[in-house]
Amino acid sequence: MALPVQLRGIQHHLRTAQEHEKRDPVVAYYCRLYAMQTGMKLDSKTPECRKFLVKLMDQLETMKKELAENDSISQEVVGNAHIENYALKMFLYADNEDRQGRFHKNMIKSFYSASLLLDVLSVFGELSEENIQHRKYARWKATYIHNCLKNGETPQAGPIGMEDGEEDEYGAEGFSHGASFRGGPPSDSFEEQDQSLGPGAGPEIGFGAGSGPSGPQNTNFNNIHIPPGSHAPANTPAELPPPSGGVHLTAEDFTKAQKYCKYAGSSLQYEDVDTAIENLQKALKLLTTGRE
Repeated sequence: MALPVQLRGIQHHLRTAQEHEKRDPVVAYYCRLYAMQTGMKLDSKTPECRKFLVKLMDQLETMKKELAENDSISQEVVGNAHIENYALKMFLYADNEDRQGRFHKNMIKSFYSASLLLDVLSVFGELSEENIQHRKYARWKATYIHNCLKNGETPQAGPIGMEDGEEDEYGAEGFSHGASFRGGPPSDSFEEQDQSLGPGAGPEIGFGAGSGPSGPQNTNFNNIHIPPGSHAPANTPAELPPPSGGVHLTAEDFTKAQKYCKYAGSSLQYEDVDTAIENLQKALKLLTTGRE
């Protein structure tokens, strides 16, 4: 079914779902859930949009039944951890390639796909300031590196500045209207790219002409926190004080500690030991000091 033009803003999230249909059904499910929720806000009244969204809802219901035994679907906190870890792992891969000066299509796509998955985290609640910054930086980096390569220029490696407010122009909305990752020439029919939102081959990468900033500007991203992984030594010990009696823990503290432990478990599914250790250390610090 063709994607109505009013819902173009969710095109890339649906494409990401399609690409992960078999690779990671949990990612595919939450990408479609985000697309459905966002599509409802964009236009749920015109007949073609309503028909498309109803079809998407039916697909989500089917997926939810098929994945009923998966904790990432039945428990939101586990699902949140799954999507966040996947997005940050993709971000770290692209960031590491960038810092090493290895510029290629896969790293550009990884930056942009990470930004889309950080969008998807909003189905679980408001994004943290850290993830907002990761998303903004990843979107801009994807555009900046692509344009440099397209113009025969060598991109500047590693964290660099960008102009304040550029995310409004080159963020999710900007990519929907000005620049996009897509295969082949632009098409008015989403059908050519995604048959009934079903599985299919991943697209080639391409931006619309004239999209994205031409180079670094002002805002400094050197202070963005990168989770342990590509740039942190393994098994970095946490600076934890010895346990002390009488620590008062609230119900919220126990919930947070549980969340960190589940994040750690999700990380281990991807053999991401560093992120698992980081989250376990956070849980231990919270339980022994009452502070994060």
